[in-house]
Amino acid sequence: MPFDTTIATLKSEYGDRCATSDAILDYHSKGEAYHAPVRPDAVLFPGSTEEVAAIMRTCAAGACPIVPFGTGTSLEGHVVPIRGGVSLDMSKMDKILAVNAQDLDAVVQPGVTRRRLNEELRDTGLMFPVDPGADASLGGMAATRASGTTAVRYGTMRENVLALEAVMADGRIIRAGTRARKSSAGYDLTKLLVGSEGTLGIITELTLRLQGQPEAVASGVCTFDTVEGAVDAVILTMQSGLPVARIEFLDELQIRAVNAYSKLSLAEKPTLFLEFHGTNAGVAEQSERFGEIAHEYGGSDFDWATKTEDRNRLWRARHDAYYAVRALRPGAQGYVTDACVPISRLAEAIIETKKDIADSGMLAPVVGHVGDGNFHLAILIDPEDASELKAAEALAHRIAERALDLGGTVTGEHGVGMGKMKYMAAEHGDGYDIMRQIKRALDPQNLLNPGKIVDMN
Repeated sequence: MPFDTTIATLKSEYGDRCATSDAILDYHSKGEAYHAPVRPDAVLFPGSTEEVAAIMRTCAAGACPIVPFGTGTSLEGHVVPIRGGVSLDMSKMDKILAVNAQDLDAVVQPGVTRRRLNEELRDTGLMFPVDPGADASLGGMAATRASGTTAVRYGTMRENVLALEAVMADGRIIRAGTRARKSSAGYDLTKLLVGSEGTLGIITELTLRLQGQPEAVASGVCTFDTVEGAVDAVILTMQSGLPVARIEFLDELQIRAVNAYSKLSLAEKPTLFLEFHGTNAGVAEQSERFGEIAHEYGGSDFDWATKTEDRNRLWRARHDAYYAVRALRPGAQGYVTDACVPISRLAEAIIETKKDIADSGMLAPVVGHVGDGNFHLAILIDPEDASELKAAEALAHRIAERALDLGGTVTGEHGVGMGKMKYMAAEHGDGYDIMRQIKRALDPQNLLNPGKIVDMN
């Protein structure tokens, strides 16, 4: 093994927290969606920023790659250690360090998950709003610039990380940003590291923006006869400035999967899941206005869920959509992709995508955060069947190229990882060379999550 000496040094320093058992190596060889797994040479469980810095220095001395690992829920192969080395599992760095209720912020270590933070915040009247569905670690969410169902109202991780601490490739510990709500002081290193997928530094602490829990919350389901009707209702909703908190699209096949998996009984039609936040009067007004828009485009009356348990059941079904899809074909893996387009081109993008799915013969429901122009596919494949893998890759390729043609991006929230690197030059042009220069300047040995975002060969 090329990193024997480095791993031996780490074992001597960290004992049982430097693991090499088959089960642990296998667990850290892959993410949530299908990418060919690759085992790391060892998995380390640091307990502090100082330990992360020391591990980084040891790895740098031995030219050993190091790949941060949160909860493993990423979808573009971000956590796959494709060149071996060390998988750095941040789960033991899981302290909520401060909740500053008056300033609406919290300071956390990267291993804290979003659900745990919100449980801690429940009695304060505050919440952390970013909700990608999975109970991801906040460090992983920052590293991938995650968003999810509530981004249409509250923004993505980019807008909700005020400051961070990170370990750089040479072992230096830096702080970027402050708890102040704005700054003009120099380059925005916080925004540079948020979304860098562990390729520029390892995030070891986050200062997060919080929101007040809304006085009233109402969720609803609205079905449409056509995809066009559903998407056009979304477009007019956004153009009207209606402040929906969530507005999610599920096509008829996704609804079939959700019904079976989550024991719902929704009509198998193009469907919108919605949620409104605000005062009682505000929520009532928003709901009424959306109802008018929906009816204009052939939408059904709302099926309302105002009780907390009913809302939770509805959104749990939405969050479990990926597992529901996989249950349509037991034993299959999900080849997952997403794209994001200007909202005026969303109907075109989804309709053409559904034609591509039909032509491919693949099983691939469409679901998306359509208020942001973002939609997803989980293409079901047998990874041992080369022809199915090739067909899935071809389908994902058509979606990516169409997104670029429509003025969009090849990934709205899943990130680049190893799955979307081949589109970076087409999307960014000469800007991609600038990204490569930044990577080379901050990580000259290419040790931090190599083979992700930028091709350094």
